[in-house]
Amino acid sequence: MDSMTSQSSQAPRTPQSSQSPHTFQVDLRGLVDLLSHHLYSSPKVYLRELLQNAVDAITARRAEEPDAPARVRLFAAGGALRVEDSGVGLTESDVHNLLATIGRSSKRADGIADGLQEVRSDFLGQFGIGLLACFVVAERIRVVSRSARTPGAPPVEWTATDDGSYTVRTLPDEARPEPGTTVHLVARPGAAEWLSHARVLSLARDFGSLLPYDVRVGDEAVTDLPAPWDRAYPSPTTRRVALARHCHDLFGFTPLDAIELDVPLAAIRGVAYVLPSAVSPAQRASHRVHLKGMLLTERAEQLLPDWAFFVRCVLDTDSLRPTASRESLYEDETLAAVREALGERIRGWLTGLAAGDPERLAAFLSVHYLGVKSLARHDRGMLRTMLPWLPFETTDGRLSLEEFAQRHPVVHFTRTVEEYRQVAPIASAQGVGVVNGGYTYDSELVEALPSVRPGTVVAELDADTVTAHLDTPDPDEELALTGFLSAARAKLDPLGCDVVLRAFHPLSVPALHLDDRSSRHEQARAEAEERADDLWAGILGSLRGSAPRARLVLNHLNPLIRRISSLNDPELIGTATESLYGQALLMAQRPLRPADSALLNRAFIGLLEWATHGETGTGEDGRK
Repeated sequence: MDSMTSQSSQAPRTPQSSQSPHTFQVDLRGLVDLLSHHLYSSPKVYLRELLQNAVDAITARRAEEPDAPARVRLFAAGGALRVEDSGVGLTESDVHNLLATIGRSSKRADGIADGLQEVRSDFLGQFGIGLLACFVVAERIRVVSRSARTPGAPPVEWTATDDGSYTVRTLPDEARPEPGTTVHLVARPGAAEWLSHARVLSLARDFGSLLPYDVRVGDEAVTDLPAPWDRAYPSPTTRRVALARHCHDLFGFTPLDAIELDVPLAAIRGVAYVLPSAVSPAQRASHRVHLKGMLLTERAEQLLPDWAFFVRCVLDTDSLRPTASRESLYEDETLAAVREALGERIRGWLTGLAAGDPERLAAFLSVHYLGVKSLARHDRGMLRTMLPWLPFETTDGRLSLEEFAQRHPVVHFTRTVEEYRQVAPIASAQGVGVVNGGYTYDSELVEALPSVRPGTVVAELDADTVTAHLDTPDPDEELALTGFLSAARAKLDPLGCDVVLRAFHPLSVPALHLDDRSSRHEQARAEAEERADDLWAGILGSLRGSAPRARLVLNHLNPLIRRISSLNDPELIGTATESLYGQALLMAQRPLRPADSALLNRAFIGLLEWATHGETGTGEDGRK
């Protein structure tokens, strides 16, 4: 808009009563295209601009005449719209300087229209630009106004068309007996629907339901004050029901709860509605923001902290700054402070539920535990408060960290779901408590546990820890199986996997595949080295680490393992070992590498051949 302002500085400043045409100091057709296609998201904003102008004019008049009438009337019919207000009105000089000069209303202009400028901080918009926005739906605008600040001044008429020309003339007193302004719009071709009674009423109620003055479309009321969150109700239950109804009408859902948003220092009043179903933390929440009663936007995304994605807000404020289009919020220090204050209010609501209403808290957490976990990562006070309530997947079932830590002197956890699935059945049978930290935020919260629960020991579970908790077979028995173990290790060595023998429960598990992140990284590095050219193979080879290898733990208590370990055929031992390895991978629900898939196919075919030979007698290779 700065370029428009600089061009408008050459506009005529002296009143003229003739009907000779004058010309805007900008390309109005280009301006209309800019407004409709680049600044405003929809033609519907024209009505907001008209309401803003009317409300600002009334505010300016009431600053000097507190008892002055405060009403806005809209009449729509036949592709035309008339908007009347009882505001401060304009003189002929004001008309030239506020309507004919684009951008003049945004700065103090040589003392012109002081009545408007003196209360600018109470205004919703900027009169000149706002009125020209009506060209988005209208091909002609006619304004008839009479000043309340200049007694005896005649009414003045300003008529403009979208070709960039306008006329100004004075009218007889009877044309506008009382102070105020009337705006007449005539729809441009194809835009008549925007000026229909039904559309004007719908838009007026959407934009202006919280305006402080009496606004009507025909005889139908637009304003609905006080706001639902400011009304007095007979009981807390009645209040919750009324707010739930308001949420359903506004957002289309019945909330789990309503959170009062009262931030006096930021002049904010409103309510946050808790969503009844889970949403992704990555989903940008949209909130409705009213500025001094006028709806500014219904898509305010930066109003709340990112962690508060489980609520939708509607509020009214005097302090936030709108962008040029007045359809979103300007990111500045004030908005940052408001965001923090609203986050504190939502945090306080959660703390209050934890202290006094566990049933409502449980209902909330059953849906939105992820949001609370996100908050607790950065807020130790919230983690401490929510510790008895946040659910985690553990080897003891679904428990809170508080209850789990009371049962186990060491809180073991895994960082991935795959690692947890590998060890959960075995660890549980050995009495080792493990928390599944593979879900969003869970491992971070487990690691933060000692900071809010002093004395708690937290340890990441790795393959060595699991193996150490498994029983070692009798040395003589293990020595007798040396040949079997050697054959099994030789078979899996190319896959980067060792074979060890242990005794553990449950007996039904024949083998357990154990690895950790470091061993998987080393495995991935080795595979990449094999596929790389000489240059990259050398580079990858220099990155070779000392990470432990994956291991296949055979259960010496399992009957199948006992039978396999008694085999004398090295080839059959190898095939059986590959089968056990593949079955252990599948049980852990690990993604299979191409080499693992090939091994499974090979082992399956090998077992079929062995079984077939066993049924038919001697095969082609002489085996029975």
